Amino acid sequence: MIRLPLSAAITLLICTQTAFAALPTLSVWPGGEAPGAKNSPVNYALVERSKDPTLPDRAVTGIRAPEITVYAPAHPNGVALLVTPGGSYQRVVLDKEGSDLAAPFNAQGYTLFVMTYRMPADGHAEGANAPLADAQRALRTLRARAGEWQINPQKIGVMGFSAGGHVAASLETRYNEPVYAPVDAIDNQSARPDFVVLGYPVISMDKAIAHLGSRKALVGETPTAEQIKHYSPELNVNDQTPPTFIMHAVDDPSVPVDNSLVMFNALRAHKVPTELHLFAEGKHGFGIRGAKGLPAAAWPELAMNWIASLR
Repeated sequence: MIRLPLSAAITLLICTQTAFAALPTLSVWPGGEAPGAKNSPVNYALVERSKDPTLPDRAVTGIRAPEITVYAPAHPNGVALLVTPGGSYQRVVLDKEGSDLAAPFNAQGYTLFVMTYRMPADGHAEGANAPLADAQRALRTLRARAGEWQINPQKIGVMGFSAGGHVAASLETRYNEPVYAPVDAIDNQSARPDFVVLGYPVISMDKAIAHLGSRKALVGETPTAEQIKHYSPELNVNDQTPPTFIMHAVDDPSVPVDNSLVMFNALRAHKVPTELHLFAEGKHGFGIRGAKGLPAAAWPELAMNWIASLR
């Protein structure tokens, strides 16, 4: 770990915060606050959890006005990734599975759009569908405004991690589901991602393999069979599900690797192009910084090679 004098650490922290503040952002919903957030009792809070200013670890809770932060490359290749970070459906982590990704992906020309999304148990009108509503609207917004960032509207994917992986997998399997009332012309756009990248994703609501915290937030303690099916993406895959790349650590103690296996098997059963990478080590939430020195560190390159191979 890098240790800096206190004065230098404070200066670096201020510079880091200033750099984040300077990044372009856009609201997912017109006017900022999501229509379904009207009666939610939660209040926005952003917390810096890291004591090392060289490794920021911001977490957001109480999200009512989801937004997208744009990480644009110097030389766009026309491909965009809507990023849905994880956080156990309790928060959204902005750096480990968000800003950290910018350097390797921007270097290869990918434009990253890291979004925040509302939590399923925060009292929004859409209930458990609130994260999906935000993701649908975000992808439609990127497609409608693709020209602003020199991206091809037919090359917009979603990349999600952990609970954010559930958001991404829900989007790829339920992109046509009407989970919110249209608000403007943007909602005429398709919400179907052109491809999907899932990192150690929460997938199944089957109690035997589910991430129990995410399961409780989505379907409660005693869900019905219909709820379990509706919120288990592996049970909603069909022939129109987009091509999907999946990676997971076998030693993950939080989200069992079985989640990725059941999604992979469902995709194969429907002949959806898919690629699965299982790493022996990595635990949970490794992103980029947690994979250093491990074979799992290769995943960004593997993912980009796979994206480039799609036709």
